[in-house]
Amino acid sequence: MRLSHVAASALLILASGPSHTEPRRFKIDPDHFSVGFLVEHAGYDKTLGMFQRARGTFVYDEAEQTLHSGEVTVQAGSVFTNHTERDGHLRGDDFLNADDYPTIRFNATELTLNQDREGTLTGDLTLLGTTREIELQVTINKTGRYPFGDNAYVLGASARGTIERSRFGMGYGVDGDLVGDEVELILEFEAVRQPEE
Repeated sequence: MRLSHVAASALLILASGPSHTEPRRFKIDPDHFSVGFLVEHAGYDKTLGMFQRARGTFVYDEAEQTLHSGEVTVQAGSVFTNHTERDGHLRGDDFLNADDYPTIRFNATELTLNQDREGTLTGDLTLLGTTREIELQVTINKTGRYPFGDNAYVLGASARGTIERSRFGMGYGVDGDLVGDEVELILEFEAVRQPEE
C-alpha cells in the first residue's frame, strides 16, 4: 500500500509539469493604444497631444514578471493636437522633422515590477536619429480573458515618463521658455497574447 501511494504521488507530480510558464509574445491592439504627451506652453498651460498611428509587440513571462524584449514604433507624422497649424509646425523641422525622421522608436531593455505589478520599464528611445535611455513608470492593470470578441488573453498597462526633448536635438522654443523642454509621456494600451508557434 505504501509503495503504491508513493508511485501515485510521483505520477501526480510528473503530470503537473513545471511550475513556471514560458515567455509569450503579445501584440498591442492598435485600436486600444494611446500614445500621448504634455508640453508646457510659455508657462500658461500644457498642450495635450497624441500620435494617431503606433504599434508594438513584446515578449513577456507573466509568471516570472520578466520582459524578454519589446518594441514600440510611432509614426511622427501622425501627431495631433486638435490645431491644424500647430500640428503642421510640429511635423516640420523645428520639432519632429517627420519627413527626414518618420519613425519614433522605443526598444525596451528591462522591466522591474513589485508585487502590485507596478515598477520601472527601461529602454532606448530613438527620436530625430538620436538614441537615449529613458525610464517609464509602468503599471500592469489587468490580465485575463477579454470579455469581448473571441475571448483572447489580454494584458492591459499604463506607463508614464518624462524626457527632455533638447537632449534629442529638439531645441526650438526652449530659450525664453516659449515651449517647455520637458515632455510628459502618456501610454495606455491593451495587448493580445499571440498563439504559440
